[in-house]
Amino acid sequence: MTESIICARHTMSIGEMRHTGEEVISVLVADNTIFMYFRSTIIGESVCRLLEFLGHDVVRVNHVGDWGTQFGMLIAHLQDTFPNYLKESPPIEDLQAFYKESKKRFDDEPEFKKRAYECVVKLQSFEPESTKAWNMICDVSRKEFQKVYDRLDITITEKGESFYQSRMVTIVQELESKGLLIYDEGRKVMFGREQDIPFTIVKSDGGFTYDTSDMATIKYRIEEEKADWLIYITDAGQATHFVVLQHCAKKAGIFDPKKVRFDHVGFGVVLGEDKKKFKTRSGETVRLVELLDEGLKRSLDKLKEKERDKVLTTEELAAAQEAVAYGCIKYADLVHNHNHEYIFSFDKMLDDKGNTAVYLLYAFTRICSIARTANISPEQILDAANNLPMSLQHDKEWKLAKALLRFPEVLMKITKDLCLHHLCEFVYDIATSFTEFYDSCYCVEKDSSGEIVKVNMSRILLCEVTAKILRQCFHILGLKAVSRM
Repeated sequence: MTESIICARHTMSIGEMRHTGEEVISVLVADNTIFMYFRSTIIGESVCRLLEFLGHDVVRVNHVGDWGTQFGMLIAHLQDTFPNYLKESPPIEDLQAFYKESKKRFDDEPEFKKRAYECVVKLQSFEPESTKAWNMICDVSRKEFQKVYDRLDITITEKGESFYQSRMVTIVQELESKGLLIYDEGRKVMFGREQDIPFTIVKSDGGFTYDTSDMATIKYRIEEEKADWLIYITDAGQATHFVVLQHCAKKAGIFDPKKVRFDHVGFGVVLGEDKKKFKTRSGETVRLVELLDEGLKRSLDKLKEKERDKVLTTEELAAAQEAVAYGCIKYADLVHNHNHEYIFSFDKMLDDKGNTAVYLLYAFTRICSIARTANISPEQILDAANNLPMSLQHDKEWKLAKALLRFPEVLMKITKDLCLHHLCEFVYDIATSFTEFYDSCYCVEKDSSGEIVKVNMSRILLCEVTAKILRQCFHILGLKAVSRM
């Protein structure tokens, strides 16, 4: 147990290291600032952190949809709205509104729809004017992405469908040479199995599809990046697509399930408190930036309600505000089985009772305060960990210690099904077990005047082990641990 204090990280035997290709897939570059689509990034970040902690070589990829119909719509609308875009930079900072305008025209105007499809073909042929328009749109979107990534401490590399354009040409040639493509009403399609829905590899207008890019992508991941574990994180509605992808890739001789592990982590819909799809009061889709801003406001209100602004410094209050705001949003997403839908409620997220980020963060700060109260320095703790055997005598000490020792078991369980709610259940169990221990077992005894008369160093060590394991769990879950709150 004391080894957890000495070691920089918890060590365990996990078998051979894997090179893991992690794909966090967003539906559209312009739309990843919408909360529903950002679920893949919240879940994916935690999966990456877990696997990195276990020693895997993880490649984090945001496979953005930057090469399809949506961009044809945006380019056509840009050309109409700002015809001088090649000479003057167009004011399209509000890309969400610009996308809505283009989508409405796509749905309502047949001629515009036709031109949008033509723009896709031009883009995929690297026509200069279309490419410049595409770069402008992508640059605006990346800036918006990065603001959110910085706030939520997300590390990810963008590698969208455009990256695979030349590889899409190659995969089409390869599939044709193997006789795997079938002509169907002008399209070139591929069946993974006879009973499956076919992949459309080439459209009737000669353009490529989501299916084409995914075939090119899996080939790149396995043959060029040498990945032996592929994890795709998308909404659950794409489950069938990834089943077909596996069968098509296997049939093409690209994917061998005996050599490469393939997982699709599907997630459910986020609902509002009315149990309908999560939207604003006006019926608009909820934007993530607005949600984070609201979280900051509510978390500050919560801290002030508890009068924490009177005891914390300005810097400590700001750190606690961010830890609570961003932590509660992430944790509320991860605490549920990702396969299920869940109801988004700030009131429940910010509750300091029950399995919430707020409760866990408060529990952690209480643990950190014990050594401070006892005037025990980090150096003294390390010395005790090296020289003092830990003694467990009280039932609540044993209960907490047994709970802590489940840490490796829980992590290995998650590697089997990639369900992070197991870790959330574990940290809640640790926090509640610690509360029982703290209420029953004195770590520091004081006399009537408040002077310290006894410090139980063995229990201080147990507190430190608890804090270290919680801190590591928080890191995996994307929570910021603060020592004062």
